[in-house]
Amino acid sequence: MNRQILIVEDEPAIREMVAFALRRSNFEPVEAADTREAEQAIMRKVPDLILLDWMLPGMSGIEYARRLRKEELTRDIPVIMLTARSAEDDRVLGLDAGADDYVVKPFSNRELVARIKAVIRRSSAHGDAERIQMDGLVLDTASHRVSAGDKSINLGPTEYRLLSFLMHHPERVYSRGQLLDHVWGGNVYVEERTVDVHIRRLRKTLHPHGYDKFIQTVRGAGYRFSTSV
Repeated sequence: MNRQILIVEDEPAIREMVAFALRRSNFEPVEAADTREAEQAIMRKVPDLILLDWMLPGMSGIEYARRLRKEELTRDIPVIMLTARSAEDDRVLGLDAGADDYVVKPFSNRELVARIKAVIRRSSAHGDAERIQMDGLVLDTASHRVSAGDKSINLGPTEYRLLSFLMHHPERVYSRGQLLDHVWGGNVYVEERTVDVHIRRLRKTLHPHGYDKFIQTVRGAGYRFSTSV
């Protein structure tokens, strides 16, 4: 079955162009002109990925990305932001809101399809089924769930993959470039600062449970997971 991609874009011409490119690449596009239509589409069938325009009528793409990450039904759906904003601060804002990637308009259909495939590939990848527990922090790679005691910790797909990799390789320091290769799959489209954004999001989510201190910065070298603080 072809993977379903939800296109949330208020400009019909762009929606049609993207939908055409997706069909040619054997994806199943579903179109939505705003977040209300997007919600209706998701209730009918949860998509494999969402292409989300930044500027939308009613609720902005940034606000909607944050909502998607908070709701259990949608928190694991990969999101790629589509926007004309190209400044670094805007990219960081998009990633902070929960996007897994960021594509600046105008873009080529080939680049967009390549990014979609890369994000889906990263989201689908996981290690051997096992349960890792370190000082009460539990990561179950079979169910893709993280918990602390009897409390579930809700992570976005990228933060989950990042935590999983670091917990599988405790005490070892990885540079940003190495983390991109191992967690993002060596995708040339992803900038190294993306790693910092997702590390910050991971720490923020772990903080209420007291586990943010395990994600350690090694000045001038990179990051590691360590229970020694």
